[in-house]
Amino acid sequence: MIYLNFTDLSEEAQERLLTNSKEDVKKKYGKDLMDYATKHHTNLDQMLDEEALRNLYSYTYVFNI
Repeated sequence: MIYLNFTDLSEEAQERLLTNSKEDVKKKYGKDLMDYATKHHTNLDQMLDEEALRNLYSYTYVFNI
């Protein structure tokens, strides 16, 4: 669960969430993504960004108002 303050939806907060999501994706799927990117000649950083955005939807958010 990710706890957010309702007033803390700034750009910095969004970047922090995206950075955390990227780290989660690297831990979970890093080797698989690297193998896929190598095999299909795609940009690993772009794939990581896309997967991190998808991963954000799997989080449970709790907003404190």
